[in-house]
Amino acid sequence: MDRSETRRVKALPHRSGFVGIVGRPNVGKSTILNYYLGEKVTIVSPRPQTTRHRILGVLTREHAQVMLLDTPGLQEPEHTLGRYMLKVAKGVLEEADVVVAVIDARVGLTTHDTWMFDDISRVLRQRRGGSATPTALLAINKVDLVKKPRLLPLLDACAKLGLFADCVPVSALTGEQMDVLLERIIAHLPEGPQWYEPRQRTDQTTPQRIRELIREQLLLATRQEVPHAVAVLVDNIEERPRVMAIQATIFVERPGQKAIVIGRGGALLKRIGQLARQELERLLGRKVYLGLWVKVAEEWRSDERILRQLGYIAE
Repeated sequence: MDRSETRRVKALPHRSGFVGIVGRPNVGKSTILNYYLGEKVTIVSPRPQTTRHRILGVLTREHAQVMLLDTPGLQEPEHTLGRYMLKVAKGVLEEADVVVAVIDARVGLTTHDTWMFDDISRVLRQRRGGSATPTALLAINKVDLVKKPRLLPLLDACAKLGLFADCVPVSALTGEQMDVLLERIIAHLPEGPQWYEPRQRTDQTTPQRIRELIREQLLLATRQEVPHAVAVLVDNIEERPRVMAIQATIFVERPGQKAIVIGRGGALLKRIGQLARQELERLLGRKVYLGLWVKVAEEWRSDERILRQLGYIAE
């Protein structure tokens, strides 16, 4: 960077604000957040409902601080947990300075995308004229898996909606056009101060990150209804001289699911524990002992007492 360019960057106003990343399940919202932060702040799996909370990721640049909010996938709720997740996702629309709607380039526009666009449009109308009117952007993700001639009609259709300030085709997996999307996000943020220390990447506590990394391995190891029915409670964390000892309980809804998670002779639970331990050691930077137990809690996704215990509903 030459001297004149340095002066130009320093003259730029500092921008900061919240960026809500919303969309259907499995369109790549968490992958977008992790790409920008350069680390796994939010877990990723091919399973719907992988993200159950609002996850904050803080990206600090010289002239901007971007507070990215990953959200649960927008879909019709089937239980109390589902209603909580939908409330979280829609709540982000109400507070974000920039809304990034994400769709899957392979699938194109779906009915669920149209419902999401209606929600975004409603929020924009309600907040218009207030102290801060949000801007909506569209990220068409996974373009690395779509041939360009097929992508052009989708881009045209999205632009004609008139809802989005910018429509950007991206690949959060390969990084294609991700710099362009970030540039457009920052351009639409309001001027503001730096709210977080530059080194801070998230507001998640250590127990929360431990819980999610264990759940990620459960999602990757199981199939059918089991991934949706599992939750993790961190029971105890003990600092020992050479190792951090972590005890956690895996909740499932039925005895058959417990048998699946444990596996024949305990083999699957052992493998889940080994893979989770490796992830935890990367996160914590030290040796970890991980003890896992599996507990049946029938219909826990509709039990407010258990949902509070697991941190999904505030006390």
